[in-house]
Amino acid sequence: MSGTLNKVMLIGNLGDDVKMHYFEGGGCVGRFPIATSETYVSKQTNERISNTEWHNIVVRNKGAEICEKYLSKGDKVYIEGRLKTRKWTDDKGNDRYSTEIQCNDFTFLSTKKDSGESANTSNASVEPKATSSPQTRNEPIAEDNDDLPF
Repeated sequence: MSGTLNKVMLIGNLGDDVKMHYFEGGGCVGRFPIATSETYVSKQTNERISNTEWHNIVVRNKGAEICEKYLSKGDKVYIEGRLKTRKWTDDKGNDRYSTEIQCNDFTFLSTKKDSGESANTSNASVEPKATSSPQTRNEPIAEDNDDLPF
């Protein structure tokens, strides 16, 4: 295989509110952590063990503004994006690295702000993307094939 793929799909809960950073040119970036958990039963001790992994999410521009408006700590969200490792220098002059998820699509699975309303899921795409699957319809397919030219 000659191609490569950098794709991440996560479902988790926000560990903190969205932190926004605005730029002079009008753009903005939102950052927030989400937690994903895995639970299993140990064969040796028959004890339930839970592991939590934290992921740093970065979303840009309009998507960041939507996340800031509707998401808060504890909300469940689906995130789709790609891994990006950033190099930065700490206070002591040491090189440090951070791995982040550059979000390009997200879906709100539950929000505390809208918990009183029914069917509260929001879906937003940060970058427009083409869909390759056809839309499903509940209409019957017509059996009238008399107009076909062959």
